[in-house]
Amino acid sequence: MIYLIKEKVTKSQIQEMLEPLETYIKVAVDIERGILAGGGTLHADCEAVLLEDGGRQEDIWGADWIPETQEIRYEALMNIRPRQNNPDMKILDSAVRERVAEIASRLLRIE
Repeated sequence: MIYLIKEKVTKSQIQEMLEPLETYIKVAVDIERGILAGGGTLHADCEAVLLEDGGRQEDIWGADWIPETQEIRYEALMNIRPRQNNPDMKILDSAVRERVAEIASRLLRIE
């Protein structure tokens, strides 16, 4: 199940998004609109949900959310973007990483 997350998730949504990979959730974060899509087994599937919702590919970055530790990892194949000065799977731009972290934390952190 892939969810389009525009408001804080529920515990049941987190559990459903965890089902495919058990310990972490694949997410794609739209840094312009401040929303994300999460779940499934591929960052590209999450990206597709955001694109269908009107997002622009250059604003969408892939990451993994680890609910147990409330941490984010900034690696995804979809992040390889030489035209945006990101030739690596990791998000290299600290401003982009900070924006991804802020959005993921705001929407996915369970208190």
